[in-house]
Amino acid sequence: NGVERFWAGMTAARSAPVRPDDPYAHVSLPLLYAVPPDEPDSAPGTASRYAVEAATQAIADAGLDTAARQRMAVVVGTGMGDASRYDHWRVDGFPAGDRWLPAFVVGSEVGERLGATGPNTSISNACAASGCALSMAADMIRLGEADVVLAVGAEAYSRVALACFDRMGALDPQRCRPFARDRLGTVFGEGAAALVLESTEHASARGVSTVYARVAGAGWSCDAYHPTAPEPAGTQIARAMADALTDAGASVDQVGCVVPHGTGTELNDRIESDAITGVLGMRTPEIPLYSLKALIGHTGGAAGAMAAVAATLILHRGTVPGNVTMAEQDPGCAVWLPQAATPLAGRYAMINAYAFGGNNISLVLDGAR
Repeated sequence: NGVERFWAGMTAARSAPVRPDDPYAHVSLPLLYAVPPDEPDSAPGTASRYAVEAATQAIADAGLDTAARQRMAVVVGTGMGDASRYDHWRVDGFPAGDRWLPAFVVGSEVGERLGATGPNTSISNACAASGCALSMAADMIRLGEADVVLAVGAEAYSRVALACFDRMGALDPQRCRPFARDRLGTVFGEGAAALVLESTEHASARGVSTVYARVAGAGWSCDAYHPTAPEPAGTQIARAMADALTDAGASVDQVGCVVPHGTGTELNDRIESDAITGVLGMRTPEIPLYSLKALIGHTGGAAGAMAAVAATLILHRGTVPGNVTMAEQDPGCAVWLPQAATPLAGRYAMINAYAFGGNNISLVLDGAR
């Protein structure tokens, strides 16, 4: 909990999933990278609680006063939202006349709890959600729709989501092992990440002393190939990456790190590796990949925001931490996953987030001051 502990975990490169504390999770592979239990909170659900905690930390770090928060916009990306409430209601009984939608309550909860009375919107296109939220937040700044935007990704344990992935045979029985030869699927993770965005002019006017990074470019695409499987050629994945670089005005030679989507499923890792190789070309063996999901699991709709925080810290500290150790890398995934810390050799970091339905987004962050 907190940016410093998050970075410490990244540099330690050790973690393992646990069995969720859910007696009704009757699935064959019940593993989860779980957030440790915390104090009770009045938020309506677990994802909202995580989102409010991360947002509160981000607001404090940004030094936003009450007046600035009142004008602040909120964009939340989540896949399942507070679906855990439905898990409980299926056991305890549903409230009468319920019209409650779990994915969209998270944004309203963040806005209400933090006193943000600007535009409040939610994006719920599965595992690309918070990557798209970050891109939308940057667009709102550039278009003058808000002075400050809080971009949040949040996801919590959902019995339904776990059961669906178990039914599809998409879960790994040991841990999340992206790009490993022996990978067998993904493993879910919980958590939330929040980033405060504002223009350079607005930040300068209020005397901001620390700028971590800049959202330099974004590329969106959708291949619409299959409800769950990625398009085998990875054409639209590569397009999103190339469009993000073009939008940022960044050359391949300036990319210092990639935080891939890398779920640990057989198709995703191979197709993404090929796309990275195609876009980055001859530089691919030189550019380190940081596999965040090997550390914290697949955080679903929060994955893009989590990757953005990881990439921002890498840019800000000038170091790519060593990846979680794997037994053997898949020779079909021709990318570099350093096992030891590596100096950052480039001003830009790229983030990929992909989702069911063929939704793809790539973001390029600029670490230059």
